[in-house]
Amino acid sequence: MGQKNSRSSKFHEKRRVKNFERNETKKGNNELIKITGKGDYYTATSANLGSELLDKFSQKFVGDPKNRLASNAISGNDMTKVLLNRSITIDNIHVFSEKIELEGKATNQRSSGRCWLFAATNVLRLIVMKKYKLKDFELSQSYLFFYDKLEKSNFFLENMIELSDLEIDSRLIQYLVHEPVTDGGQWDMVVNLLEKYGVVPKSVYTESFNSSNSSKLNWLVIAKLQEFAYKLRELHSAGNSIVMLRTVKAKMMEEIYRILAISLGEPPKEFDWSFLDKDGKFREYKGLTAKKFYQDFVNYEAKETLSLVNDPRNEYFKLYTVEYLGNVQGGLPIRYVNIPINEMKNLAIQALRSGKPVWFGADVGKHSNSELGILDNRIYDYELGFNTKFHMTKAQRLQYGQSSMTHAMVFTGVHLEDGEPIRWRVENSWGEDLGEKGYFVMNDDWFSDWVYQIVLEKKDVPKEYVAILDQKPNVLSAWDPMGSLAI
Repeated sequence: MGQKNSRSSKFHEKRRVKNFERNETKKGNNELIKITGKGDYYTATSANLGSELLDKFSQKFVGDPKNRLASNAISGNDMTKVLLNRSITIDNIHVFSEKIELEGKATNQRSSGRCWLFAATNVLRLIVMKKYKLKDFELSQSYLFFYDKLEKSNFFLENMIELSDLEIDSRLIQYLVHEPVTDGGQWDMVVNLLEKYGVVPKSVYTESFNSSNSSKLNWLVIAKLQEFAYKLRELHSAGNSIVMLRTVKAKMMEEIYRILAISLGEPPKEFDWSFLDKDGKFREYKGLTAKKFYQDFVNYEAKETLSLVNDPRNEYFKLYTVEYLGNVQGGLPIRYVNIPINEMKNLAIQALRSGKPVWFGADVGKHSNSELGILDNRIYDYELGFNTKFHMTKAQRLQYGQSSMTHAMVFTGVHLEDGEPIRWRVENSWGEDLGEKGYFVMNDDWFSDWVYQIVLEKKDVPKEYVAILDQKPNVLSAWDPMGSLAI
């Protein structure tokens, strides 16, 4: 709307806003707005949808035969099946100019939100496979899952103690108690788990029903944590000391541990690992612990990695964190170095060329076909079916809740033409039945729009980026979309 002239009860303004020409007239309390776009004229005199306006909508809809055809096709079917762009499925071939030589079989997180742990262990397992000449190998995602659930529960209850003075209906408390613990996570949470608890082979701590189907376990743990939060706040209100509150919290955590151990099985404190390598040679190692296995057999310096994000809402080359986000008390905080998307691509390409897979986070549900394993903005022809396009920028999608990081996967290859990326090879954790035996292909434009985070070793990142970690971080709100967890 134009600014009202205080000296006159009338004003007229004509201006063009993208595809629309607005003619605005104000007279007293009445307002007439005519919006012209591709020959369409509408007059709005009320905030309500009047019958005259609805009749115009209907007349225009029925008057276009394409709308009737689209309705017949889409109303009775899955729209993604109808709108699938066949030519795009042909374009996205699994041929890549740069591809890491060693790959394992696609893993399967099943009905759980553990993608971030699967992506992390898919990166780490290649080190073990190469070192010990293994055809295939998996690290135990369930082992890390157990301790993540345990640590997140403690992290939440400690936050409840810290924030006991806040009103229960404050936005922060309501946000935190809504879902205290989920399956999802962030890379720095992986680092915290590896550094504190190590990791074990999957053969030593296997999947359970509740690790592969986590909804009931999540409900139980969340319900108990919400109950515990109430009790801790009541104890604080009654004037009990923080020592008393933490003593009570320890008893609460014993109950959480019991629930997890019954549901998932108690993690091993010591184990033996034996296997046949590619040459058929039997090898065995006895009396191992999870930390020793991580330090000596995996031998990966997780704490010497760097999380790089592309968040165009905020200033680049700055450090960011999210308040009250984490898993291990006293562990590494969630930290991001914000960089432009093209710089992110260049660094990922360099890592792949050196033979290293790249953990990344993206909004996987947007413009993707999981059955075909294709991530491409053109995969569905919404313009053909609905005569509509999408106009928001990446920053705007974050600002208006349309997008956030939802899933973590691994880059294992990229196809370059004249030095520019065209498509990317993606290792997912949804089993071998999707894509090309579990591997997906990502169009480069999709990378620009929907990839938010990559993780690299510090030695593979420019020193000036690593130095950004020494900055005082800019703190984002607990509910900021950059605090979303990959599931």
